[in-house]
Amino acid sequence: MSCEEEKIRICFISGKLGDVDGVSLEVDKWVHVLKNMGHEIFTMAGRYAQPVSGVPSDNQILIKQIDFASEEQRSYETQVFPHLSKNPPFLSDDRLEHVKASLQGKGKELANQMFELIQNHRIDVLVAQNTNAMPMTLLGGFAVYYLATEKRVATIFHHHDFWWERSRFSNNNIRDLLNIIMPPSDLGTEHVVISSYAEHILKSIKRVQPMVIHNCEDFDNPPKLDDYNRDFRKDLGYSDEDILIVQPTRIVPRKRIEDSVALVALFQEKYPELAPRIRFIISLYQGDELDDSYINDIQGMAVRMKVNLELISQRVASVRGKDKQGNKLYTNRDVLIHADLVTYLPIWEGFGNALLEAIAARVPVIITTYLVYKTDIKVCGFNHIEVRDRYDHYGRLIIDNDIVKKMYRALTDRTYRDKMTEGNFNIASREFGYPTLKAKLGEMFDRFQHEILASRNRVSKSMHNYYV
Repeated sequence: MSCEEEKIRICFISGKLGDVDGVSLEVDKWVHVLKNMGHEIFTMAGRYAQPVSGVPSDNQILIKQIDFASEEQRSYETQVFPHLSKNPPFLSDDRLEHVKASLQGKGKELANQMFELIQNHRIDVLVAQNTNAMPMTLLGGFAVYYLATEKRVATIFHHHDFWWERSRFSNNNIRDLLNIIMPPSDLGTEHVVISSYAEHILKSIKRVQPMVIHNCEDFDNPPKLDDYNRDFRKDLGYSDEDILIVQPTRIVPRKRIEDSVALVALFQEKYPELAPRIRFIISLYQGDELDDSYINDIQGMAVRMKVNLELISQRVASVRGKDKQGNKLYTNRDVLIHADLVTYLPIWEGFGNALLEAIAARVPVIITTYLVYKTDIKVCGFNHIEVRDRYDHYGRLIIDNDIVKKMYRALTDRTYRDKMTEGNFNIASREFGYPTLKAKLGEMFDRFQHEILASRNRVSKSMHNYYV
């Protein structure tokens, strides 16, 4: 069986889909490419922010128990992740053992329910999206683990980042369980990661051989002005003369949005004649795991530094449409096509979806040289305005004067800007476009073909035994 020759019934599993987070966006891209390769796509999610484009509604299965915000998840989080609660409960040894047993027991129950769905839909292979890397859906993680190892359903674990990389999860009371299932290292499972750094980590820690498939973008159909997004500026109250500096990310601490605010303030101080025209826009919403403290800090900082901060997430979605008030909903691509500059200064990223989106929109990017950028992206030959990942003793990013000068040139020198953005577009199109993704996905399924065929036969036999 070759991936190009055999139609496969593929099911993506995640706690949330159809949203603007990196996992949801990457699923959308994989779905698009795999569907065009002739495969049938299903999804299982705890919540759909929007329907998954290209997947029939009957194939989009809702499993509320695996929602990031389900009652079960919140209850388990409170007990096993002390950093997620201001006043975490005391867990005696007996109570902790009860919680662990509950997780495993309910995980198996959920796996049995999901296996019936797999039988009914004759699903050949699962693609588990971060369910067994980040414990934001613990029951989902346990259920997928049991499906892969006990029910022996062919499962590809697609890891975007890992629990030990997040302080709120690395301090926990169930490290022994997480070490088993997040991610598992059982024979017969396949692992995909999004960077060479993650590949190295899994090889070292788990002794598995993951495949690297970088984040991708549809450079054959890049963002462009059209009848839908042409009035974006007018619709949101911006003039043609306004300078839109866009932070095209969610509002989470690792994005270091405070450094972007400081950068904009420094630019305004250096070029006061442009300051009245600058609008600093954050296009996406606050992260799932946060209270309001971080966004309040960012807003307070912007006021003190006289940065005109605009939060527009209520008008941005994964697909175009209208909100309940009848206002247009724009995609991040629609926002970026109107951007004059993009700030992207994370201290850590699994890869960099927002970066690829900005490159596709041909916008100059001011970027920190975070680890994965240095190992997997910069080496391709991109020309961005780079800020070295150096921080002072207060934890603030050190921004040299030449960065501000390059920002000014990118805003005022059209030849310089076009040469930079067009060159970056051509590199990214070659390295991270859909043709590259298609080739990698074909290689991945060919590599796993024998397990997929065996799983198909096992599921078919289990249906026969069940009905007899």
